[in-house]
Amino acid sequence: MQNIKGKIVAITGASSGMGKAIAIELAKNGAKVVLGARRTEQLQQIVDEIKSKGGEAIFAQIDMKNKADLVRLVNEAVEQHGKLDVIVNNAGASQLSRIDELDIEGWEEMIDVNLKGVLYGMAAAIPVFKQQQSGHIVNIISTSGIKIIPMQGVYAGTKNAIRTIAEAFRQESDGNIRITGISPGLVKTDFANNIKNEEMKTAVQRGMEQIAINPIAIANAVIYAVSQPEDVEIGDIVIRPSKQN
Repeated sequence: MQNIKGKIVAITGASSGMGKAIAIELAKNGAKVVLGARRTEQLQQIVDEIKSKGGEAIFAQIDMKNKADLVRLVNEAVEQHGKLDVIVNNAGASQLSRIDELDIEGWEEMIDVNLKGVLYGMAAAIPVFKQQQSGHIVNIISTSGIKIIPMQGVYAGTKNAIRTIAEAFRQESDGNIRITGISPGLVKTDFANNIKNEEMKTAVQRGMEQIAINPIAIANAVIYAVSQPEDVEIGDIVIRPSKQN
């Protein structure tokens, strides 16, 4: 964990769930975290919690649909700390329904956040990483793209798009910028809260109650990936409950 100490890490979707856990655990290990999300009240509470335990944290209010906001998040890190070592593209949206139900609004939300939002995060960080000749992109993806099932087609599609883009980037990179994909299964978060389809919302919530794992498991995976020596790149990590099919 010595390689974590002093690293500057920007995290999207940091106001709750996995993003919050990633921020808190990284800060515990000596990283200086820059948190981004829409909900400033929650962000301020997390920053206060980290600072109360001797850690370093700041936040910026961002919307993943606005590419200028992602640039601002990265700039905040560079202005405060002089560099950015890692960006964790964690923010995500899910609307689970049959494709023939034509929830076009839900599709657009997932494309805007899960696909375009991650690309905006990468686009904001890559110029800084190129200038530094070092950097690490961590994309939080999903097991949804690994096992394709009904009701999750478009959601899985957005997640698999990131998987494909990341692999292309890895091959294009000269090794100075590393890229890691972490695919969580069912994790105890507020993931289901915004699902409009009541049947799917209930099913996800029931699954969470029965088998979901603590978001700290995902934070530990991020720590593992970003604590590796400069010449080691962790590609893909799948983390799911041991009971998940």
